[in-house]
Amino acid sequence: MTPRVALVSSERGLAVDPDLPIAGSALREAGLAVDLVRWDDAGLDWDAYDLAVVRSCWDYAWRLEEFLSWAARVPRLRNAVELLRWNTDKTYVRDLARAGLPVVTTAWDPAGADELPDAAEWVVKPSVSAGSRDTARWGDAAAALAHVAELNGAGRTAMVQPYQASVDELGETAMLFIGGRFSHAVRKGPLLGRGEGVRQDRDSRGDLRPAQPSADQREVARSVFDAIPTLVPGAPAPLYARIDLVQDVSGRPVVLELELTEPSLFLPQAPDAADALVRAVEAELRA
Repeated sequence: MTPRVALVSSERGLAVDPDLPIAGSALREAGLAVDLVRWDDAGLDWDAYDLAVVRSCWDYAWRLEEFLSWAARVPRLRNAVELLRWNTDKTYVRDLARAGLPVVTTAWDPAGADELPDAAEWVVKPSVSAGSRDTARWGDAAAALAHVAELNGAGRTAMVQPYQASVDELGETAMLFIGGRFSHAVRKGPLLGRGEGVRQDRDSRGDLRPAQPSADQREVARSVFDAIPTLVPGAPAPLYARIDLVQDVSGRPVVLELELTEPSLFLPQAPDAADALVRAVEAELRA
């Protein structure tokens, strides 16, 4: 019988995710039956799938409890619910730091200017967020703290990080792992404009290009990926991971985010990566 695979998205993801048609086509060409589905489709029989692959579930951030409850009910889900539960709240950055991994300095719920990281500008964002929602870059401490207070007032955890000036020129480097192996890197252009405040219409898929990572970037990304089993004990190995790196003031690569939940894989920028995804899915089906 032909194995059935669900590529799981959201209503918006099904409409605009550029990875989905590429992944779906590659998996079908490999002889698999593939459905592109919404995670919140109450009419789906998840037991009918041999593997469900979480992709662009981009509405999870404002439906988190519902999303995690759904993930706990789905058999043969990748990435697994244990990883999703840990990764959907960016407080995981604390775990990365405690493990000795190089991360962007982060202050949690600072109440005064003396609690802000030493910087000329700051990025303020909620710890549960996707697509840069409710995120802004501030050059004024009072404005940054007002943003923190607004998030806290809504019952959300606020994280404040120094804005890395290198991003304006170099962007972020997304390091993609598929099936346990490094697959490719993509340069993401700067997203947060100086003085624009909070915006909900940013498109992180706009300024993208293939990148050749340095040896230092490869080393940092590999160390983060290899730490996942220790950080989330007992969780199945991730089918995919994206590690976003930026350059700090000393020129070192540091981790901005570790994406295990619904990261874009940037398949249009890396045509060979679809084959890596097919091999990883086939390995999961054999396991």
